[in-house]
Amino acid sequence: MSVTSPASSVWRPHVTVACVVARGEHYLMVEEEVGGRLVYNQPAGHLDDRETLLQAAVRETLEETGWTIEVEHFLGVHQWHSTEHGEGVVRFSFAARALAHDPHRPLDEGIRRAVWLTRAEIAALGDRLRSPMVLLSIDAWLAGRRLPLDVLSSLLAEPDLS
Repeated sequence: MSVTSPASSVWRPHVTVACVVARGEHYLMVEEEVGGRLVYNQPAGHLDDRETLLQAAVRETLEETGWTIEVEHFLGVHQWHSTEHGEGVVRFSFAARALAHDPHRPLDEGIRRAVWLTRAEIAALGDRLRSPMVLLSIDAWLAGRRLPLDVLSSLLAEPDLS
């Protein structure tokens, strides 16, 4: 027998997106203050209601770094239990190409700066990485993972841009 639970008792993870943006041997990273700590992450953030995963990836990268990107590949999904807030996270990771930078664009609150670092420099940050998913997604990129974007689909209506 199945018992229906109230909606409030259904577990809901944080759904996030992140982008590996490579330029030669360097990767676009965000230096941000979280909970009084200075940490490093890829451009990443939460999926908004009625937003596609790709739209979220482009938006978060622009808001956190000032870089306009083109998402080229899907790298995969990582599931994690955050030590930061104690809740589940499901992260969709993408590979993207940097198109243009606006150095005058204000960055999201808490973001100190965007920096380009090598994989070795990122690994050397150790516990200053916001999550273990940072290196997992870079390593997927380095291993040659390039899943087509059409493995993801959305039934959301396209926004009216007129």
